[in-house]
Amino acid sequence: MSPIDRYRRPADLSPRIPLFPLRGAILLPRATLPLNVFESRYLKMLDDVMAGDRLIGIVQPATGEGSEDEESHLGRSVNLRSVGCVGRVTTYQEVEDGRLVVTLTGVARYDVIEDVSTDKPYRVASVNYDRFAADLNEGLGEEHVDRANLLHVLRSYLDANKLDADWAAIQRASCEFLINALCVMCPYGPEEKQALLEAEDLKSRADVLVALAEMELASSSGSDGTLQ
Repeated sequence: MSPIDRYRRPADLSPRIPLFPLRGAILLPRATLPLNVFESRYLKMLDDVMAGDRLIGIVQPATGEGSEDEESHLGRSVNLRSVGCVGRVTTYQEVEDGRLVVTLTGVARYDVIEDVSTDKPYRVASVNYDRFAADLNEGLGEEHVDRANLLHVLRSYLDANKLDADWAAIQRASCEFLINALCVMCPYGPEEKQALLEAEDLKSRADVLVALAEMELASSSGSDGTLQ
């Protein structure tokens, strides 16, 4: 059984979770996000979650706050986006210089309700998963995704950027894993990332992903955006 298969309904997830605000980063269900943790407050967070339920909420700072190359340096004063995604720590490695290298596997998105006052050095929030309960159903909506077009646009994007890919692995991947993993890894800015995160369902997320790739291809080629 996968470590996240234990979460079958919103009530299985804690309504209060520690937050890791990080600009330009999102997490999605069953996708993975590597984190290189070095700030003392987040090292303490990991000590705490590893002794508990291993759940951490990834959320972006609001527009214009935070930095792409820093953990949330403004601490409790930074305004946050209203939607994030909770993940479970599924790999954990201590590095000699004191850093922790971990991987989060996404479980479900949440609405941020409010900050919770604690004596912790990191932020804790009250969250609600009800609006995103469908995230707990693996593969939900895959049949509505135009997989052929998604792969076509992905190949065009990779070719245009002279990037290689393991196409055998891509062909084997489920639609859900492929879409969510691409959204987490894609090199788009915070606004685009948040749009991908907040897309209503898998088909909508795939449509946004394809539209972003087509716009970038059109911009780089000077064409009308139509892929041949």
